[in-house]
Amino acid sequence: MTHNITLILGDGIGPEVTMAAKKVLDESGVNIKWDIVKAGFEVIEEYGTPLPDYIIDSIKKNKIALKGPVTTPIGKGFRSVNVTLRKTLNLYANVRPIKTYKGVKSRYKNVDIVVFRENTEDLYAGIEHMVSEDIAESIKIISKKASDRIVKFAFEYAKDNNRRKVTAVHKANIMKLSDGLFLKCARNIAKEYKEIEFEGVIVDAMSMKLVLNPENYDLLVMPNLYGDILSDMASGLVGGLGLVPGANIGEDYAIFEPAHGSAPDIAGTGKANPTAAILSGVMMLKHIKEFDSADKIEKAVQKVLADGRCVTCDLGGSASTSEFTSAIIEEMNN
Repeated sequence: MTHNITLILGDGIGPEVTMAAKKVLDESGVNIKWDIVKAGFEVIEEYGTPLPDYIIDSIKKNKIALKGPVTTPIGKGFRSVNVTLRKTLNLYANVRPIKTYKGVKSRYKNVDIVVFRENTEDLYAGIEHMVSEDIAESIKIISKKASDRIVKFAFEYAKDNNRRKVTAVHKANIMKLSDGLFLKCARNIAKEYKEIEFEGVIVDAMSMKLVLNPENYDLLVMPNLYGDILSDMASGLVGGLGLVPGANIGEDYAIFEPAHGSAPDIAGTGKANPTAAILSGVMMLKHIKEFDSADKIEKAVQKVLADGRCVTCDLGGSASTSEFTSAIIEEMNN
């Protein structure tokens, strides 16, 4: 079977890590017809936007995309490409698996957490304005529909993947209406999955608990802002964002992308670590039910990381992006 998939190169190190992932996926045995498109700073001058309409059109046609990171200016400039894609395509679930790998230096062992982040509302809804020259106001939106949807998504994932516990992260002790609604929805959905343990934890306490005993947690589900912060923090428990893949999934479309940013300071140097992009490709293959190819790639990545002889500088080695990629492909073919 041939799969039509959009490949969004991104900017900074985006083209390097996405093309590395493409190369690995192409060698895995799965048949993919790629529609390669550009986004980010490179296309602004020509199109007046980092996200031209042809990208949205391609994703709507193919339903699936693998995406590289795109730089977002801080405090000014265009709106985040990621936020725009999530809202335009209703990609309500952000999924980030956080796990330790043998051979990768980290402070913990046996961490295997999946963070589920509601993608469409909360403070990221973009409803903000200047009250006066000295006061800016942002409005936090939490709805029953979005809360039910993301919590049910997390419980279904737990059921399908034999996970033991779902933890809802909130701040309902202070934001009694907005986060209170999210927690109420989570508790009600949990009643439908009596075989899966459920708990609610306040977000600041969750931060401490993750640092103290991350191995105690399995699936975490939360509103948008907390998910953004805690998924990045959790990546630090296992060696950094360079190892963390991600997915943005909706009812009709899905985009898979590494959790890290565009790292323009190392773009073009050959130092970029493509692990997160490759593992995002693994998530994509599982989504389209190409399980054999996904398993082959995942095992090869694990073997190369554990061996440690041909890894990038952020992992303690001296291999270039292409050398690391070639080592994975060689391992796949052994």
